[in-house]
Amino acid sequence: MKSKVTLIAMAILLFSACVFAADWPQYFGPDRDSTSTEKGILRAWPEEGPKVLWTIPLGVGFGGPAVVGGKVYLLDRDEKVGDTLRCLDLSNGKEIWNFAYDAPGSFMFPGSRTSPNVDGEYIYTIGPMGDLYCINTGTHKPVWNKNIWKDFGGGEQLPRWGVTQNPLIYGDLLIVAPQTSQAGVVAYDKGTGELKWKSPALAGAVGYVSPSVVKIGGEDHLVMITASEGRGRSASGGSVNGLDPKTGIVLWTYENWQCIIPVPHAVDAGEGRVLITGGYNAGAAMIKVEKKAEGRYEATELFKNVDFGSHTQPPILYKDHFYAQYTTNERNDGFVCMSMDGQVKWKTGQNPAFVRGGSVLADGLLLSVDGNTKLYLVDPDPSGFKPLASVELLEPGENWAPMALVDGKLIIRDQKSLKCLVVGQ
Repeated sequence: MKSKVTLIAMAILLFSACVFAADWPQYFGPDRDSTSTEKGILRAWPEEGPKVLWTIPLGVGFGGPAVVGGKVYLLDRDEKVGDTLRCLDLSNGKEIWNFAYDAPGSFMFPGSRTSPNVDGEYIYTIGPMGDLYCINTGTHKPVWNKNIWKDFGGGEQLPRWGVTQNPLIYGDLLIVAPQTSQAGVVAYDKGTGELKWKSPALAGAVGYVSPSVVKIGGEDHLVMITASEGRGRSASGGSVNGLDPKTGIVLWTYENWQCIIPVPHAVDAGEGRVLITGGYNAGAAMIKVEKKAEGRYEATELFKNVDFGSHTQPPILYKDHFYAQYTTNERNDGFVCMSMDGQVKWKTGQNPAFVRGGSVLADGLLLSVDGNTKLYLVDPDPSGFKPLASVELLEPGENWAPMALVDGKLIIRDQKSLKCLVVGQ
């Protein structure tokens, strides 16, 4: 009997550990919304900040980590050589293996752009030259690869900041957006690389947005945002498009959105609502998509607000309020909170400053990097900005990459290194 009780207790402990150590398989987490289900996040830090478990050197860039099965995956880059997928041990930061390929090329704001997507035994990465790779985690070798820019007539001139696509897994499909004259969004068989569908070119210019999935009347819609020509009142073109993720058929289009350099993906706001945000005087737009009696879909604008937006990372939704960093080329609003109906509740401005960084929501708290040197622990409260702790942690620079949170460990980078911090009990 004692042996049986011991086995049951061990099983419970193992199950609890598995629940706590939920993976972070892609950019912005399991659901691409920067939200973790983990509990036990520390609500206070010592003066020196959370314990730094390890630090490793890294090339410059903005690509974030994925963490699965105790391994950290990150696409590193040397612009004179190419891209390298690195696999690290989560417990100590030691490199276990890597896979590199030639892809020389330089851009303004050099370095990596995107996060890997880990799905079972395969890892999917996209480099800024358009190279899409499916790599086997066991053999560390490619299963298949494509170039999503060249394969669809992208031409000699790449987008100004390179191809910036974070691969999306949808069932048996891998979905990305080439945004060329021949294809707006495409889907491959994730196991073989066979092209399953491609959408027509979408209205608007090339941007830096990855597709996201939202619920419309209980159905999945794939949302893709394109760029405008020009900015502010003189802007034209640009669109928000809802596609059938199984076929690529465009189901609806919203055209009253003009952002010259869109980066954040669309956010599912519930009840058929979709929040779109950007910088460059674009702000935010909330639309509601409904299916009409005749079967067609219609997107209705609920509101627009230029006083809430985001430059690099999409807002986080928590208790009917959105939290984002809204410092762009034109304005310095810092950390900003907006209600579901479009009312700005507060903004930090330059006190303190937040510049294009990002956050992770866990256990009712926000772990937020200010885009430069500081990491904050924030109580997300619509009544005001409530920092619980902060620490100077990163090398000064443009530290805008997504983070990852697994097993109480926060993986965060600057332009020189990757760090693992202990932020959970």
